[in-house]
Amino acid sequence: MKFTAFLTAAACVAALPVAAQDNADWPASITIGTGSQGGTYFGYGSGFGAMISEELGVNAGVEITGGPVQNVTLVETGEHQLGFVTLGPADEARRGESPLMPTPHEGVRALFPMYQTPLQAAVLASSDIESFEDLQGKRVGVGPAGGTSATYWTRFFENAEGYDDVTISNAGGSDTAGQLKDGLIDAFVYAAGLPTGAYSQLAVENDVRFLSMDDETRGTMRDIVPAMSDFTIPANTYEDQPEPLETTSLWNFAIAHEDMSESLAYEITALAMENHDRMMTNHAAARETLPENVGKNTVIPFHPGAARWFEENGYDVPSVE
Repeated sequence: MKFTAFLTAAACVAALPVAAQDNADWPASITIGTGSQGGTYFGYGSGFGAMISEELGVNAGVEITGGPVQNVTLVETGEHQLGFVTLGPADEARRGESPLMPTPHEGVRALFPMYQTPLQAAVLASSDIESFEDLQGKRVGVGPAGGTSATYWTRFFENAEGYDDVTISNAGGSDTAGQLKDGLIDAFVYAAGLPTGAYSQLAVENDVRFLSMDDETRGTMRDIVPAMSDFTIPANTYEDQPEPLETTSLWNFAIAHEDMSESLAYEITALAMENHDRMMTNHAAARETLPENVGKNTVIPFHPGAARWFEENGYDVPSVE
């Protein structure tokens, strides 16, 4: 009788999901590094944090940060357990070229693909700015210091010909949109998933003109930031945007530290990859949060727990040194 009862109990344990079997080394809570309010990271992360709390029993809180440059360092140092990054800043941090902490970030590991971050630009319709060339001599808001937007737009203005007299302003997405509305800056350039909340609200409340890159501008951006690729923002993504916009973009991935429990990394990855409809309710940008996009990352090693989920489900995981 005792032996039979033991076998029955063992069978029940074996039937439990990994989250219920192997969570002894899971933390009671985790912090997710996102970005500024009005940006895609914050909305995406708030919804995903709620999913982790509800489904995995780990209290997941989001923290407003300066964006990917800061997030990759916060994960590397262990201050955050989960973070969102674009691959450009993550690659630079791994090679010890982060402007925030210029030492190799060797403990960062990728979990799952999120979405692409296109560069975007808007001015008030009353402005005389009709192209990127017209930004010469203007006051331009580029988003929070340390974020993808500020990092790469600043790099563009500093290195592309004809933009040496641009005045850079740093603030969060929503604040920068407010500054444009109030006339404190002349243009609002940003980098965030679609649709970006700060732009959506700006276009609803004001007459706005969105700027499209010509081939030369896109080529210059790709030369300055090799991780960039061409991207088209669909027409009517925002109010006052009847035509598609040409630009460039970077892929985003969720990251964790290599010390995260393999079973927790597996379950977090499974949660994102197996619940596409729920992820879409967190933010529309999650339409690209699909397992077939795992190959977009060739610069950050994958966490063994994440790699196991993809391999078990028939997806090839890139080998990254």
